[in-house]
Amino acid sequence: MSKVLAVFGATGQQGGSIINYVLNDPELSQTYKIRAITRDVNSATAQQLKKKVEVVQGDVLDHASLETALTGAHTVFGKYLRPRQLRGAAYLIFSTLPSVTEISGGKYTKVTPFDATAKAEQYIRGLPIKSAFYTPGSFMQNFHSQGFLRAREAPDGTWVMSRHVAPSRQLPLTDAVGDTGKFVGAILAEPDRYEGKKFCAATALYSMEEIVAAMSKVTGQTVVYRQISTEEFKKSLPLEASVADMFVECFDYQEKFGYYGPRTEELVAWAGEDARGGRRGLANFERYLEAHPLRPV
Repeated sequence: MSKVLAVFGATGQQGGSIINYVLNDPELSQTYKIRAITRDVNSATAQQLKKKVEVVQGDVLDHASLETALTGAHTVFGKYLRPRQLRGAAYLIFSTLPSVTEISGGKYTKVTPFDATAKAEQYIRGLPIKSAFYTPGSFMQNFHSQGFLRAREAPDGTWVMSRHVAPSRQLPLTDAVGDTGKFVGAILAEPDRYEGKKFCAATALYSMEEIVAAMSKVTGQTVVYRQISTEEFKKSLPLEASVADMFVECFDYQEKFGYYGPRTEELVAWAGEDARGGRRGLANFERYLEAHPLRPV
């Protein structure tokens, strides 16, 4: 009998990628029966999912809704989950992030989304439930969705991407929609092998110079990187001061310590090799841009 795989955030980038991957994998589609969990079962995306999998309503802030949603679930993928909500499940794949405060030795303390999930990860590791961890790099989709960080068109037609970090600063990039399922799929295929392990999921590390070079090659436009002052960068962000400070600290941390810490290169290499289908199956940045054309601000 197939095991019930409950996927939180089923209509989002990570959850949707896992569902599509499992459905199209000959082995995993026989091993698991997908239960897509979403807050709004009437959304357009949820309605499309209903044609392929079971869709149920569930909200991590509503314990009663999750008791129903997780009844009979064997494996759970999600984020922001409370331990009591997992009662009865045998395996948890938790979407987490690096602890910026810990890795930086307390130098950077304002990147709270990273630190909060890292603390949850440590707590989960002490629970009796078997678990593994998916830690995505920076989403390639961010170059489309985060307009304030996109390249801007200069008066001479050049596209300019500006940050306060050095051009050599490296960022692990991942296609969240196309590749999350490949990393999580490896865990689903061999849960015992990866129990307690963490996939630092990214195709590769890209410097800011390599990122704009890929943009130039694919778009045919001249795209350049410009390093600006920290204050200039903060002023360019249409965000509250506390949120702007978080972005600044996050970028500073990544430049000085590496996205995943001092072993970033090694951890990304391991995850790529162990992804289902191997590194060759992961989308490189150029391939992603070819499928998703860029537009400047």
